[in-house]
Amino acid sequence: MKLNRVTFSLLAAGLMSVSAWVQAAEVPAGTPLAEKQELVRNNGSEPASLDPHKVESNVEFNLINDMFDGLVAVRLDGSIEPRLAASWENKDNLVWTFHLRPGITWSDGTAITAQDVVWSWQRLLDPAISSPYASYPGHMHIVNATEIAEGKKTPDTLGVKALNDTTLQVTLTQPVAAFLPMLAHPSMVPVDRVLIGRFGDKWTKPEHFVGSGAYKISDWVVNEKIIAVRNPRYWDDKKTVIEKVTYLPISSETADVNRYKAGEIDITNTIPVNQFAQLKKTLGDQVNVTPQLATYYYEFNTTKAPFNDPRVRRALNLALDKDIIAEKVMGQGQRPAWLVSQPEIGGVKLTNPEYAAWPMDKRIAEAKKLLEEAGFNQQHPLSFSLLYNTMETHQRIAIAAASMWKKNLGVEVKLQNQEWKTMLDTMHTGNFDLVRYAWIADYDDASTFLNNFRTGSSENTSQYSNPAYDALLVSAAKAKDVAERGNYYQQAEDMLAQDAPAIPVYHYVRTYLVKPWVGGFAPNNRGEYYTKDLFLKKH
Repeated sequence: MKLNRVTFSLLAAGLMSVSAWVQAAEVPAGTPLAEKQELVRNNGSEPASLDPHKVESNVEFNLINDMFDGLVAVRLDGSIEPRLAASWENKDNLVWTFHLRPGITWSDGTAITAQDVVWSWQRLLDPAISSPYASYPGHMHIVNATEIAEGKKTPDTLGVKALNDTTLQVTLTQPVAAFLPMLAHPSMVPVDRVLIGRFGDKWTKPEHFVGSGAYKISDWVVNEKIIAVRNPRYWDDKKTVIEKVTYLPISSETADVNRYKAGEIDITNTIPVNQFAQLKKTLGDQVNVTPQLATYYYEFNTTKAPFNDPRVRRALNLALDKDIIAEKVMGQGQRPAWLVSQPEIGGVKLTNPEYAAWPMDKRIAEAKKLLEEAGFNQQHPLSFSLLYNTMETHQRIAIAAASMWKKNLGVEVKLQNQEWKTMLDTMHTGNFDLVRYAWIADYDDASTFLNNFRTGSSENTSQYSNPAYDALLVSAAKAKDVAERGNYYQQAEDMLAQDAPAIPVYHYVRTYLVKPWVGGFAPNNRGEYYTKDLFLKKH
């Protein structure tokens, strides 16, 4: 780690984060490069937006990571990498001062200033923007962030100020071990206030777009492709090799593989579970499997009957055979999940609830008992809709889950699918019974998963609310060491295991097909890779 005026707490330094590791393209000596450095990568879906304050998933973050830089990023080993900020120091882990890199500019050549950062973070919190990540700065304990997001204070009261054009000061209400790793999240990148003031919501159109990253958007054909080209004004441009990158929004996993085989795609978005074994046999090293800090789950609308009854929610959790889903339906290395977070994360080991170790017949018997208590039986069966976004794997899992609940409990499940953007809108408006979702860690700490179930959190689409649970997460953030923090996280997971606002299904691995000529491909534990780290070998 570079130590040019960089100081932070031992606790923060020791927190291994996978938020956004940085390397830049490193071409081994003697490697012949392709004449055309143009990459095609499938991104899986049409992005909801390219505005960092209006998005919430890897579909959009993949693009934002290429087109914007934050103050810092995180290397694969967990150390902090200076990005737009060249250096920083702190006082008592409460007042952090960042010094911007000299001469940094937007892709149009205008200067990036500390005032841009202040304005951007105020905008992220502004209730008028309705950002899915509006709660995030509050979880970082930036002064007044929570109150601003809740509309109780105005954005200009945020504990962030520009001391001059190149110096930023951030004040926290309490020390936060994960503060620097959390700062690397895509929602925290600055955006161009002059541009947004001029063009409003249309600022992300290619003809207006201005970013701070290695690439800038040059073309966007909805539902067909997004093209980005190298940004020569990027502060680290000399280390970039790929000249042009095309992102495809192909949601069909079969079509993704077929176009890869036809030579039209260099890196797929995923690998279909029903083709995995065969592709591994025929394509060998082109199959890339990476562990990922992510959990696949089904989320309840806890405000809507009958799912306002925790007995009904817990019954469905108990009666789902997660071993079969992880090992048979998926079968790529996924692990059955009984925790919303991860068994091992941020130096903490969390244990499953007791019922996870029960034999399946005991879990089913307990589930039937809970449903009976809640008023559901053979004469009056439980029925509901299960919503998932369009993709073959989600459909396969939904069919398996519905079949298990029918067989084990006599439950009637209606399957419903929507395109990704539509499903996100449905979730945030609360117009669902049970919805397929997943969470990829924003940083390597259990709070990134658990904060989604805090009362009032902008990502709490289950609308679960439990003051005792909220208090545990406040205590965890104040914990003096990893062991104490882990104790609070365990209590929080135990509470979720009983209240079941969501059904954890499996913990992820991330799978890709990657052409042999793609160099520098090394996804982090969030499944992210950056185009600026890649190069194309002669082939």
